[in-house]
Amino acid sequence: MEKWYVAAKKADFDAWARKFQISPVVARILRNRDLVGEEEVEKFLQGTLSDCYSPWLLKDMDKAVEELLSAIEQGTRIRVIGDYDVDGICSSYILTKGLGVLGAKVDTAIPHRIHDGYGLNDHLIETARQDGIGMIVTCDNGIAAAPQIALANSCGIRVIVTDHHEVPFVMEETESHENRGTGAGEGGSAPVRRELLPPALAVIDPKQEQCHYPFPGICGGVVAYKLTEALAQRSGSRALAEAMEEFLEFAALSTVCDVMELKDENRILVKEGLKRLRQSRNQGIGALMEVSGIEPQKLNAYHLGFIIGPCLNATGRLDTARRALELLQSNAKTEAMSAARELKELNDSRKNLTLQGVEQAQQYLAGHRMEQDKVFVIFLPQVHESLAGIIAGRIREKYHHPVFILTRGEEGVKGSGRSVEGYHMYEAMTRVKQYFTKFGGHAMAAGLSMHEPDIEAFRRDLNADCKLGEEDFIPRVHIDVPMPLEYADERIADQMELLEPYGVGNPKPLFAQKNLRFLAGYKMGANKTCARYRVRTEGGFGAQLVFFGDLEGFGAFLEEKFGPGSEQALYEGRGNFDISVVYQLGKNTYRGKTELQYVMQYYA
Repeated sequence: MEKWYVAAKKADFDAWARKFQISPVVARILRNRDLVGEEEVEKFLQGTLSDCYSPWLLKDMDKAVEELLSAIEQGTRIRVIGDYDVDGICSSYILTKGLGVLGAKVDTAIPHRIHDGYGLNDHLIETARQDGIGMIVTCDNGIAAAPQIALANSCGIRVIVTDHHEVPFVMEETESHENRGTGAGEGGSAPVRRELLPPALAVIDPKQEQCHYPFPGICGGVVAYKLTEALAQRSGSRALAEAMEEFLEFAALSTVCDVMELKDENRILVKEGLKRLRQSRNQGIGALMEVSGIEPQKLNAYHLGFIIGPCLNATGRLDTARRALELLQSNAKTEAMSAARELKELNDSRKNLTLQGVEQAQQYLAGHRMEQDKVFVIFLPQVHESLAGIIAGRIREKYHHPVFILTRGEEGVKGSGRSVEGYHMYEAMTRVKQYFTKFGGHAMAAGLSMHEPDIEAFRRDLNADCKLGEEDFIPRVHIDVPMPLEYADERIADQMELLEPYGVGNPKPLFAQKNLRFLAGYKMGANKTCARYRVRTEGGFGAQLVFFGDLEGFGAFLEEKFGPGSEQALYEGRGNFDISVVYQLGKNTYRGKTELQYVMQYYA
């Protein structure tokens, strides 16, 4: 079971409530999102694009803009090289179209997941040389491609890197200040982190130590958006300035699908991007919404992350991501609809393969006695390598351990990792990097290539180095406000909309109620996978509580806590069970009628 924690952050909630005309409950939620002071609250509630940071604050932005404008003027052939996930596809779209608006001779190359792997490789550089490319612009990759960029330089190809991933580094022993030159022995040196930057003309990556961008948690699509914004400002191009409206849609889509925290600038970009997506003129996005049954005016961050994003991702997982890029570049609706249907079918196929892979991963855990492992390393040689990250995420969610899913590729083993709070996956991998032929990532996710015979040693050393304790493997539920259902009224439900969009870093608020009496229930849906319960508070307030979670697990909980036959009694209307719940508050519209909706998330 989870551990429940009630947030106890302090602020003058009544003052915030008066100033911003919100409920003190909503003020508490804002403080729980780490907002401090009225200026931050105002930016959260009322922030606009003018509150976003200048692109010129990114290190090397001035160099990149100067080099690109010079290349365009000289007629240099430019190639944008992206990645095969949503962030890479969107950033490729932004940069390719943006440079094209300025008159550049520009095309796009997206690596094939199977044949090329992630990011730049020697083959892509050689192909660019043969095609007469004079400049390469990377997006959502490149920070870890120093050898490939050196190769490009030797071929006379200039390179600009735009990325957002962690910068590779080494720890070097250097003499401490007080012992320097004294010949001091033990204790006379201290390890220093030295970044390994690629030899490019310009490196735009907010993760660089020397980059002082105020909010480094942006994705590759936003870095690309910032570069085109700077190009528009420096060039004075009205056409590019107008195109920024469309590019904002893809910056928002990238941010959500790359699971960036919806804080600070990211929250504004997604909020504003959603407004434009709801009336998008991009034929590809419109077609994806239509084939997925999404009403444009109801589009929210959930649709981006769990419906549109996976469709774009599926083509890069099971085929080539070029098809997703071509969808976004479609000019005719008939062409876009045909491509969108194809992507949706691919995604449906991916879902089935993912379920099979998750089942295999669970069987692997059961058969390899990994109960003592802190970090799960699971080798599934027959699973398609493109599904490793999704499967790792599912296993991480179920067991709350860091997970690596390894598969057999064309040239050895490839894998993806997903982490938990408190375990910086990329730094942990850096400490065992001798096992990798290639790796990269950040705190919560990573990718790797390695040799099959090294898997067991990798698993052993990774676990020996892991400092997580047993308490780190227990999921934590952070309750915003303990609040009886009778206090969760329509006013508060209406004000929940002020906190949107929800996502990582800005989760949908959680409330808690002790000793809620469950009286009756019935299962709903075509497959009876959700339920509605009639409940009553200690104060006598009656309400309907909806549950979309694991009904089988809830039934087992009832049987264990209240005795055999309890589950059946509840569904027959004979319930009399006091249960503490964590719930979410919202409004649901059905057949033209809108009513409050209480959704149970956890129970104890």
